[in-house]
Amino acid sequence: MGEKKCPNCGKWSKWTQDLQDVCEHCGNELSLKEKENIKRMESHIQDREENWMFYIKASDPSWLVYLKKTGNFFYTIFMAIISFILWLVAAFPG
Repeated sequence: MGEKKCPNCGKWSKWTQDLQDVCEHCGNELSLKEKENIKRMESHIQDREENWMFYIKASDPSWLVYLKKTGNFFYTIFMAIISFILWLVAAFPG
């Protein structure tokens, strides 16, 4: 348990490092920046997931999920082979 300065009123309040802690003086949340950072990280993770070649949605039927997983598998194998070839070209010049 510690104290944290309120971003709204600037006074110190008791803080248990919980995201729902509120200021003792004005009643505003003490962890607004942390909540924004968590939302930003979650959206970044979701954006990264959607960058797969065949993005699998929760609403996709099972046969389409199977096809997309197969496509992602072969895409990963293809990229590994291409990366290995590029590494060979870079590692053994001339």
